[in-house]
Order: sequence, then structure tokens, then C-alpha cells
Amino acid sequence: MTKKVTLGKTGLEINPIGLGANKIMEANPETNTEYGGDILLAGIEAGMDFIDTAFIYGRGTSESIIGETFKKHNLRDKVVIATKGAHEVTPDGVKINNRPEFMRQEVESSLRRLQTDYIDLYYVHFPDEDTPKAEVIGALTRLKEEGKIRSIGVSNFSLQQIKEGNMDGGIDVVQDEYNLINRTAEIEVFPYFKEQEIAFIPYFPLASGLLAGAYSLDHKLTENQLNKEHFQEENFKNILSRVDQIRSLAEKHHTGLQNIVLAYYLMQEQVTALIPGARNKKQMLENLKTNQVRLDQKDIQLIETAFPIGFDFRNSK
Repeated sequence: MTKKVTLGKTGLEINPIGLGANKIMEANPETNTEYGGDILLAGIEAGMDFIDTAFIYGRGTSESIIGETFKKHNLRDKVVIATKGAHEVTPDGVKINNRPEFMRQEVESSLRRLQTDYIDLYYVHFPDEDTPKAEVIGALTRLKEEGKIRSIGVSNFSLQQIKEGNMDGGIDVVQDEYNLINRTAEIEVFPYFKEQEIAFIPYFPLASGLLAGAYSLDHKLTENQLNKEHFQEENFKNILSRVDQIRSLAEKHHTGLQNIVLAYYLMQEQVTALIPGARNKKQMLENLKTNQVRLDQKDIQLIETAFPIGFDFRNSK
């Protein structure tokens, strides 16, 4: 049985391998609610009990699939649901809005889509430029007191913005980018999280599959990938050369390379849980195998030699 972890000071106990549900609405070439729900059901049956979604994932589609699936199968009390808001859809496009009245509206809308009376963890998805961060955390604190949310998180906030919002200790969880290619969080923010008992949940843990061993130098990249910095020729070669240095660990532990990388993150004191995405049941179940991986000191040394803190994929050779 998988040992559960406590999500910071929230008191919520979860399987450390959750599901990032940003791909749920894309689980088939055509949006297919039933198939997206099938991934959820497979994961829960295998012990997954932590779901991370957001309004912007399909503009409510991901939340709606989760809500419909959990209602249909009476699963709400078996899972911890995290969702996020801050995107306001206007006639001129989508803008970021942290105003207290808007965040309350977003929480209410998420509750309806998720078909639930409470949200376990609600994040401010992105900071806006104008709203004082203590104000938005204060608004979420009031929603917490009303029982509509159980804990408060922020995502994509700078350390200064986190400190401003956390003046009264209201922030329970932070979600931000962290992976082997970008380990700066260990130096820049982990000490503060430890001091404040804030749980940290990384996103982009496998860097679009680059750290999962999914690519080789002769891989035919899409135009969209070629526009991303990680996939540009020299950067791509540099990252893959370092991935090759740790491939042997997958063979040693009889698992996928993605599970080696995810297991390494869970060994970091401030990393509480992970939310890798999944487009199908197979990926969902493969991710859960991370819980079976036990890295030793030599494994850790090999990983940290290949991807040291301060590694810059744009300049390193």
C-alpha cells in the first residue's frame, strides 16, 4: 500500500503521485468526456486520490469532466481536488484578475462545474499586476471560513508576491515550475517554504517529455515544439545528452525513466506531491509506479551530476 503524505499544514492526506488534469479534455483527438473520465477511474482504482485542475484547462471542460465522473460514480469523498482560477474571459480576450469579488465568483463557478460543496485546495492561478496579494489571500481565507474551500494555494507567484500574500500565514501550498532542467527553486524559495510550512507542488516536472526519455536526436519535432526554447537545436542536443547519462537508472530499477525523475523530486524535502499529466490510462498507471522506486545515494549523485543546480541548457555543453 502506498504511504500517504500530508499536504503541508492543510491536514489533507494524499498519494504523493496525483494527476495533472490539463490533458483530460484532450484525452482523445476529439474532446471526449467519457474517455477523460475513464482515466480518472483507472487512476482512482489504482490508488490515485489527488487531482489538479483549473478553469483555464479547456475553460471549465476539465473541471466539468471531473465533476460529472465523480458524481456518476459517487467518488467525491475518495479524492482531494485542487483547482485554480484567475483568468477572466472578456470580449477583448482573457486577462488575469485577482480582485476579491472576481475570485469569489470563480470559486462559485468551479464548485458548480465540479458538482461539489467544497474544494480541497484552491489556487490563485496567476498574479495580476494590481491587486495586493494580501487582499486576494484574505478573500480566499473568508471562503475557507465559509467551508467552500479547505486550503489556499498560489501558482506562478514570485517569492516577494508569496511573502506579501502570506503575511498572516494564509498560504498553504505553492505550485510552480521545477524540474531537473530548472532546479533554481531549491535555492530561491525552498528555504522560505520550509520556514513557513508551505507545501510545494511542481509543474512541468518532465519538461514536455524531455526528461522522460521520450525523445532522441533523430526525433521529428513539430513546428510548435521547434518554437519552444528547450527544443531548439543546440538546447535539445544538450538536454538529451544529459538525459542519456541517467538512462541506466531506468534499467537498474526496472521502470520507466519518468519514474526515476519523479522519484528524485519526491526525495526533496520541500516537494510534497507531484501531478504529472496523462493522456490515457496507460500513462496514468505508469506514473503511479513512481511510488515503487527507491533511489540510493549513487543514483542521486548520478542525477545531480548530470543536472546540477545552476545548469543552463542554453550554454552548458
